[in-house]
Amino acid sequence: MEKITAQVKIEKTVFSKIQNDVNAVLDLKKQIEKVLTKETTKIFEVVLSGAISLNASDIHIEPEKENVKTRIRIDGILHDVLSIEFKIYRSLLSRIKLLSGIKLNITKKAQDGRFTVLIEKDEIEIRVSVLPSEHGESIVMRILTPKKLIKIEELGIRNEIIGQFKKEIKKTNGMIIITGPTGSGKTTTLYAVLKRIQKPEIKIITIENPIEYHLEGISQTQVAPERGYNFSNGLRAIVRQDPDIILVGEIRDYETAKIALQAALTGHLVLTTLHTNDAAGTIVRLQSLGEKAINIAPSINMAIAQRLVRKVCKKCVKFFPPTKEELQMFKKELSLLEKKIKIPKMDKNLKIPKAQGCKFCNSTGYKERIGIFEFFLVDDEMENFILKSPSVSDLRKKAQKKGMILMREDGLIKVLQGMTTLEEVKRVVTD
Repeated sequence: MEKITAQVKIEKTVFSKIQNDVNAVLDLKKQIEKVLTKETTKIFEVVLSGAISLNASDIHIEPEKENVKTRIRIDGILHDVLSIEFKIYRSLLSRIKLLSGIKLNITKKAQDGRFTVLIEKDEIEIRVSVLPSEHGESIVMRILTPKKLIKIEELGIRNEIIGQFKKEIKKTNGMIIITGPTGSGKTTTLYAVLKRIQKPEIKIITIENPIEYHLEGISQTQVAPERGYNFSNGLRAIVRQDPDIILVGEIRDYETAKIALQAALTGHLVLTTLHTNDAAGTIVRLQSLGEKAINIAPSINMAIAQRLVRKVCKKCVKFFPPTKEELQMFKKELSLLEKKIKIPKMDKNLKIPKAQGCKFCNSTGYKERIGIFEFFLVDDEMENFILKSPSVSDLRKKAQKKGMILMREDGLIKVLQGMTTLEEVKRVVTD
């Protein structure tokens, strides 16, 4: 393992061995314990290789009073790996700071950096955040694996809507907004769209904070507030570059909203994200930033809200008949949808999955995640309705009348289809 200008090279043979030996968090703990007496680079190599093998999204190294806790996040859930001594922690901290271009002598200030892991021809970006805490500096490393970029068909969008979704992203102007909290898969959806619509004859420019995945053939830019390049200033510059499609990482202020909506009205397809609880909330959120309904209504093509639910582990899942109360709940919430879309029969033969737990899924009962969605499309009727500045609840009711299925309903359908559990849907989406 060697450093090559902010790059870490892990030999394929070394990675393959760790990949074969590490099938669960407990395996990673054992592998790290084996090398704790060796040099820092070896420990770091095992930590990185093991986390990547387990498809972890983040590595957390957190100093506490007595020792330092290491954890990894898999499918959105944190798992304890093991505790290490402060001596090892300090060596790892220095190594990580050096690799990611973070200043070693600053310990009382939050810092960010990144480096690349090379495994043969595969490049994996590691985004690093260092934050001062009570007992030292807390380290979080976000693992950005290009292989995690998936196709639109793999997102979890229902068959009834995916055709309309593909039609909307082919339009040459307008705005598609994806909403949801941090970690709900918005970036994955945006990049899936970019991969689908990217062509040599189309110019795509992005402004992101930060750039998470590098895509060939796309001009990607990253905000740099210290140089005056923020979302609003950057978007102004991008519009002058004659793009066909613009990706705006997030709309968070009036200026950015104003320029993005104007771009959508003047012959650009704009893809962006917004922080709201549901799809109907996008209109009110844009109005709260200062925009007028008369500018919002004709600009938006589609608003999408999404969350991620864990899929049941295929190796240990078991199916049971729902309780009387659960069956009543399914019928109450989904019976009206049976006339609109195809739903598994809710009768005495119905069985739903229950999480069990095995070594393959780290005893959680779940493996990998899938999206649950709600879409509302803006046609002429919806555009006229938005011009009246309706409340979120009125807009939601109107969208439902026009065929929108709520995220919770989409989650319940996926339970009936055997993809996830009722408990998981309740955890992610409230009643």
